[in-house]
Amino acid sequence: MIKVRFHGRGGQGMKTSSRILGTAAFLSGFFVQDFPIYGAERRGAPVVAFTIISKEPILERGYIFDPNILLISDETLLLDKQTDPTKGMSKESIVFINSNKNEDYFKEKIGAKVIVEDLTKIALEVLGRPILSTLIAGVAAKLVGIEQKYLEEAVKEELEQIGANEEMIRKNILAATIGYNKVQEVKIEQTESLEPEVKVVEVEYNDPEISTPVISFVANSYLKKTGTWRVFKPIIKYQKCKSCRLCYVYCPESAIKWENNFPVIDYENCKGCLICVQECPLKAIEIVREGE
Repeated sequence: MIKVRFHGRGGQGMKTSSRILGTAAFLSGFFVQDFPIYGAERRGAPVVAFTIISKEPILERGYIFDPNILLISDETLLLDKQTDPTKGMSKESIVFINSNKNEDYFKEKIGAKVIVEDLTKIALEVLGRPILSTLIAGVAAKLVGIEQKYLEEAVKEELEQIGANEEMIRKNILAATIGYNKVQEVKIEQTESLEPEVKVVEVEYNDPEISTPVISFVANSYLKKTGTWRVFKPIIKYQKCKSCRLCYVYCPESAIKWENNFPVIDYENCKGCLICVQECPLKAIEIVREGE
């Protein structure tokens, strides 16, 4: 049994990655489970998805706590203590990280085999957008040892189901094969299937007035810095800026402040939606990929 856990952000396509891997494994003749778990359903929020592949019927259900393979589509998730994508891995786990940094940078921080590739760059070149679903699925399929023909068939099948046109399917098959050929197949220490423990729980009835949930904590969303959610960063060119305030007005997250008659971007909370770039009439805000 091979357990694969995908960590990414909303909008990157981790659910689709897990489905493509699951479909490819099923087409290869394996038993499969694949499913995602969402927190806040919005672009940039952390998302986790799972695929279990086995030669025997799969009796386990639920969150994968002990993955054989971890695929992390956004390196900033490693800084998120709540998400903690490396939790539960062992020294035998394989960790793939999408990043433009080198492997040595992560090997010092992660006690497992680390593989690093810049898939965002490939996605921008092939698809024109930082959507990583088919690229990550391609990497996962290679690591698991699935033949490329089943990967390509799975990409086609999954994208047809969501209404993608032929050109988009062609580009995504290309992206998947690029991801597939970017890594080498590795030997994976497989996990034994566990027999499910059956428990019968009797739930005592309570009056609705007793069981009604109550919010007892003050708001804490302002403590969650969302600047790590972005792929692209807006940068203001002050020599062009005429202080028209449109970026300040249109920012949906109030991540642009007004100081000394000029806009200032709060990068700790800017999610990179780039609405400010679209609204600036003088094109005084440029786009730079995060980390460059």
